[in-house]
Amino acid sequence: MFLLVWDPLTFTVLVLLYAAGFLLLQLLAMRVAPRVAGFISSRVSLYTAMLITAGLIVGGGLIAIYAIYSLAASYGYSLPIGFLLAFLIVANLMSYLLAPYMINAVYRAKPDPELQRIVDEVASRAGVKPPKAVIVEGPPNAFAYGNFLTGRYIAVSRSLYEILPRNELEAVVGHEIGHHRHRDVVIIMLLGLVPSILYYMGVWLIRIGLWSGAYRSRREGNGGLALVAVGALSVLLSFIMQVAVLTFSRLREYYADAHGAIVAGARPMQRALARLHLYYQGRRREELEKSSLKALFIYALVEAAASPFYSYTGSSWSWRGDIDSIVERLKRMEVNPAEELFSDHPPIPKRLRFLDNLEQALGKARV
Repeated sequence: MFLLVWDPLTFTVLVLLYAAGFLLLQLLAMRVAPRVAGFISSRVSLYTAMLITAGLIVGGGLIAIYAIYSLAASYGYSLPIGFLLAFLIVANLMSYLLAPYMINAVYRAKPDPELQRIVDEVASRAGVKPPKAVIVEGPPNAFAYGNFLTGRYIAVSRSLYEILPRNELEAVVGHEIGHHRHRDVVIIMLLGLVPSILYYMGVWLIRIGLWSGAYRSRREGNGGLALVAVGALSVLLSFIMQVAVLTFSRLREYYADAHGAIVAGARPMQRALARLHLYYQGRRREELEKSSLKALFIYALVEAAASPFYSYTGSSWSWRGDIDSIVERLKRMEVNPAEELFSDHPPIPKRLRFLDNLEQALGKARV
């Protein structure tokens, strides 16, 4: 029961460790993850790159978990790894099963016959069973969600539905169908267990070490401090593994973009992304609430995730200029490091350039 009591020393140490780890994670995410993804995907196929990245996450995670467990055992403490694993699996499973019901309620999701016809048509081109189409409230965005109990959903915000031409909306729907087809929700959730296990192992060891350090020091030397050090290492490894998961998530986003381009055309996919970019570029100073679902959205800017609590002021915005010229300008843009710093998604310029490369590859395949 003492593990449930928060003392000031434990709280201060955990806050400092979390802050340091968070800053390290963001630095690595900004500098390392995009380069790793680019290095791998420029030398092998996108699908192979994802397999390699997933393999590194699972393999590296298992090695790290075993190493932390062994280190803790060498200082006389046996981690309850079975309990931690069972707790995380049950928590994630409950979240997976209940999330669709919560999303439907919070986002005020409503079936829309016209959107459903578009989804049915795009799904037919893709050769898959069409998901359920719903309109949600909020700023322009779209996302995929669902499970085997509720069925699969594609949600498009009313504002995005109103500002996109038909062919661009089809590309966005194709992107979201790609997330379902590639089982991204389940795969990323499962891979996310690896850093979660390491993190909770670390927190557990830090608490054990701080609580028992004084007593263990008298009998066994600095055993308590050693457990704190091992716990800190585990927390650090959890952040490093989270960077790998972030890299994988970005690769999956490219994969979904490719699916949208294949079923609806690369140019409509680029135009839709450019319109989203234009919309959020003009609203950087607006308050955008954080959402744990942000990795599911087609567009993510800093913490912009089309939160249902976002104070959206209307859906009359549209771009009346030459959107193709904007696409070309965005493709030449240098990526702003601050934009990458907190984003689960690749920056829009990189996604546009990727779609160019995809279109060239598909053109060569047709010849």
